[in-house]
Amino acid sequence: MYIKNTVNSAIANIRGGNGYPELEGKATFVQTEKGVLVTVKVNNLPQNEVCDGGIFALHIHEGESCTGDTADRFSNAKTHYNPLNCPHPYHAGDLPPLIGNDGFAYMSVLINRFTVNEIINKVIVIHDKKDDFTSQPAGNSGTKIGCGKIIRFMM
Repeated sequence: MYIKNTVNSAIANIRGGNGYPELEGKATFVQTEKGVLVTVKVNNLPQNEVCDGGIFALHIHEGESCTGDTADRFSNAKTHYNPLNCPHPYHAGDLPPLIGNDGFAYMSVLINRFTVNEIINKVIVIHDKKDDFTSQPAGNSGTKIGCGKIIRFMM
C-alpha cells in the first residue's frame, strides 16, 4: 500500500456520552491509493460478560456535531453517512465493529467506500451494541455512547 509524501489525513478525538464519561479514544483516517486506512483506539468501553456483549458498532455519521440533548447527547450526529442511498450494511459509513478487551479496543481497516475529503466534518460514533448487519436502516446497534468530529490533520 502506497502512502504519498503529502498525506491527506484526518483525526477524530472520541469522547463518551451519557453514562460513559470515562470513554475516550482516537480515530485516524489516512488516504492511500487503495482507499482510506481507518485506525481506532478506544479506552474505557463498558465491560460486559464475555458471552453477552463487548462488541460495539462503529459508524461514520452524516452529522457535523457531537452535540444533542439530555435524552441523546449525540443526537446531532444524525444517521449513517450514506451518500449513495445504499441499504444497510452497505452505507459508506458502515465500519467493522470494535471488540472490547477489558475496556480497550483497537481496530484497523482499509476501506474504499469514501475518501478522507468526503468525511471531513462528519462524525464517528460508537454504539453500545453490536451491529446486526441486517436491520434497516442502521443495524439495531443501540445507543450512541461515544462520538468524535472528523477534522483534517496534516502529518
